[in-house]
This record gives sequence, structure tokens and C-alpha cells, in this order.
Amino acid sequence: MGHFSTLLNGLASLSIKKGRNRCGDDIGRDITEEMAKEAKKNGLMLRSSGVVHVQGSNSFSSVFTRRGEKGVNQDCLLVWEEFGCQEDMTFCGMFDGHGPWGHFVAKQVRKSMPMALLCKWQDTLALASLDPDFDWESDKNLNRFDVWKKSYIKTCAAVDQELEECREIDTFHSGTTALTIVKQGDTIFVANVGDSRAVLGTISDDGSLVPIQLTIDFKPNLPQEAERITQCKGRVFCLEDEPGVHRIWLPDGEMPGLAMSRAFGDYCIKDYGLISVPEVTQRNLTNADQFVVLATDGVWDVVSNQEAVDIVSSTPDRGKAAKNLVQCAVRAWKRKRRGIAMDDISAICLFFHCPTFSHKIGSS
Repeated sequence: MGHFSTLLNGLASLSIKKGRNRCGDDIGRDITEEMAKEAKKNGLMLRSSGVVHVQGSNSFSSVFTRRGEKGVNQDCLLVWEEFGCQEDMTFCGMFDGHGPWGHFVAKQVRKSMPMALLCKWQDTLALASLDPDFDWESDKNLNRFDVWKKSYIKTCAAVDQELEECREIDTFHSGTTALTIVKQGDTIFVANVGDSRAVLGTISDDGSLVPIQLTIDFKPNLPQEAERITQCKGRVFCLEDEPGVHRIWLPDGEMPGLAMSRAFGDYCIKDYGLISVPEVTQRNLTNADQFVVLATDGVWDVVSNQEAVDIVSSTPDRGKAAKNLVQCAVRAWKRKRRGIAMDDISAICLFFHCPTFSHKIGSS
């Protein structure tokens, strides 16, 4: 693994010497693709239902996805331990596709986003180190957040542009959301494009487990989102048979009717207010913070934040936490939304403390 770490650390300096961005280069792409292959071979990467626990790591991930009643499962996910060959880093991603080609778009973003992020992160670190006014030790948390935020913004712009130029997938009427987390040491960096949600389970002062929502559900009716959309000549309204479900529409015509205000792809509406710019935040973890849940809207449409953290914490086997949450959401759909086709439902539960039992990657 050290060989790939050395290659990665040298990527940014190589980029600067050549005076151009190596992320679009075959060299940068080859290095990150090799790291992804190595991670998968060594059991550090999971892209389906199962668990990830690397020997000696404090992180433990439970993952589960279930197809809904609308056709092919358009949710896809990724957990990558020792992200970028860094022992203290974990990457988690949740991608919720929509439209006729949504499952292809989601998989393409899952493939390209983590590798592009690694490249942008290394480039941003290297450029910052060349700044004579940059003092890493003066405020390490602030500086580290600034590096990750810049890296994420550049990554999302590059991924969206790459999608637009992709001829193998029809991204004009299809797209995907993307909710990702990078855990680096005792800090998590969260980047959200769309309406999936991340919720932290933490112990309050009175000893009870409480949820803290880490992301905003980017729906078209949020004031700042609706203002941007209307300024771009897009429209936001609900259909008569869907009261309370706000969607984005073109200035004229009954399309595309997106139920989120940020997404990759969907180029038919990109000029009318839809954006792929992420909201990036960080949280410094404490001993009170137990786990974070990343889930698609198929969970949050029927399960509250408090219910979710209660379900996860009460599951005796951590390896089955995500599956239990998804199954509870399925039952809630049948109970609360009779007559409505169930959405795809997916969840990742990332625990911050070592479990008392050993797990390896495997299917649930």
C-alpha cells in the first residue's frame, strides 16, 4: 500500500511542475484507478450491501440497499476504508439516481467522484503549501476544512462537466444526487448535492441518544433554492395529485418535474436553476458521537431522525444496523403511504468506535 501512497503524494507536485491540472491527465487517472483496484482487492472497498471493518480501525460500516417498486434500483453506494491510502481516512458515498438513465448516472458519479476528489485534494494541499502566507499550524481545523471545501467544489464541477460530455449515457433527462462523507481522524467532512440526508447519533448531557441533522434536504421550495430557480426562469410548484411535493419545471411545458434543487446531470434544467454545487460542512467528533447515518430520501420520507438513530442503536448486531433501518422504512412505507409506489431505500451506518466483535466484508 505504501507504493500507492507515495504515488499519490507525488501527484500534486508533479502537477505543479508541469504547470497544469493533472486530474484530467492519464497519469492522475491511472494512479487513482489503481488505488481503487487495490482497495477493492484488499477488502477496503464495498459497493453493495454488507459490512466493512478493517483490522485495527475504529471505523465500522454497515451498508444495505433495497429496490423499490418503480423498476430498477437507482440507488448506489460506496464505502472506502483507508481512502487514498491514508490509514486515518474513510470515504462514504450515497448516490440516488432519477430519470430513465438514472441508475447509470449514479454509478458513473460513484465511480468518478472519489477518485476526482483525491486528485483535487492533493492538488489543493500542494498549492496551499506553496503560499508563503499559509500557516498550517495556526488553525489546523480551519485550514483543513478550507482545503476539503475547495477540493469538493472543484470535484463536483469537474464531475458534472464530465457527465455532460459523456456520450454513453443520456444525462439530459436523467441525473443523480450525491451525499458523501470523508472521515479524517476525528473530523468528518460532509458534502451534499441533493436531498439525501446525513444524521449523527450522539449522546446528550442527560445520557439519551439524540439525532443531529448534518445536511439540508435541498428541495425546490427552500427559500434560497426557490429564489435561485425563479431568477433563472425556472418554475417551482406541486402537481394537484402530489400536494406538498414541490418540483422544478421548465419555463414552458410539463417537464422535468425534479423533486430536488441540486443534482448531477439533468442538463435540460441546468440553465433554469438546478445546480451541482455541494454544501460542505465539517464536524469535530467527540466521544459522545456514536455513528452517522447516510440514507436516501426513501428512508427519510417515512422515518424521522430520532426514529433512525433509535433503530440503529437498538440493533444488537452492528453489521445488520443498515438492513434493520431499511426494513423498518419498508414497513413504514406500507403503513404510511398506501397506494404509493415505494421508493428505493438505502442506508450506510458509519460507527466511530470499535465494536466488541469482529467483522469482515460480506453480503447481508
